[in-house]
Amino acid sequence: MPAPGPRPAPQPSWPSVAPNPSLNKGVSANYNRSGRLRAGGTLAAAYLVLEWAVHLLNTLIFGGNLVVFGIRPLDFSGIWGIFAAPLLHANFEHLLGNSIPGAIFCFLVGLSGRRAFWEVTIIVTLVAGIGTWLLGGPGTLHIGASCLVYGWLAYLIVRGIFNRSLIQTFLGLSLGFAYSGLIWGVLPIYAGVSWQGHLFGAIGGVLAGMAITSDDPVRALKRSPVTGQPALPEKPRLYG
Repeated sequence: MPAPGPRPAPQPSWPSVAPNPSLNKGVSANYNRSGRLRAGGTLAAAYLVLEWAVHLLNTLIFGGNLVVFGIRPLDFSGIWGIFAAPLLHANFEHLLGNSIPGAIFCFLVGLSGRRAFWEVTIIVTLVAGIGTWLLGGPGTLHIGASCLVYGWLAYLIVRGIFNRSLIQTFLGLSLGFAYSGLIWGVLPIYAGVSWQGHLFGAIGGVLAGMAITSDDPVRALKRSPVTGQPALPEKPRLYG
């Protein structure tokens, strides 16, 4: 039996590379921030394109007759105007009045993510539309995206209170001060103005701020601690 050879010299133990949580946090934060900016910009651009495209189509092809699809209060045949009215405008002045503030508020709400944006917009549309349909007055026709403008603004003003966010509260107060003149739009003091749409749009925005207490969309995607890239999903456990 051959004699055993010399034992190999011990190799130095190299320390394992531990995950750096701060690296993952920085990558995730930058990814999230750029994604939100992209979402806000895309939604604001889509809002402008859609509003202007519908108005040009209505003016140049249909001779302005699409306005009949607005909200006709207490008329069941016109209840679908709840969804069509925000896309229709009486003239270019009416459209311009809703374009700039609408795009700004759309962008700011869109920074919360697409899911939060659609949740807020759906709540505002339903509350504004149903409220206007019930109390808009028989024999009237209500159109315009101003219900969305008031709803988005109201949401931006109050969401910081319910989210307990100082940044959102400061932004909301700043917007409320900058656009304080819009408060007169919820009062029945101007002829030909759908104050009902403005009022119920704002109410819808407040309700959205109460209901959507967290404006950060749920992101269950796990990320690699080193590369910051999405990790493979874990194998699900089986239960008998």
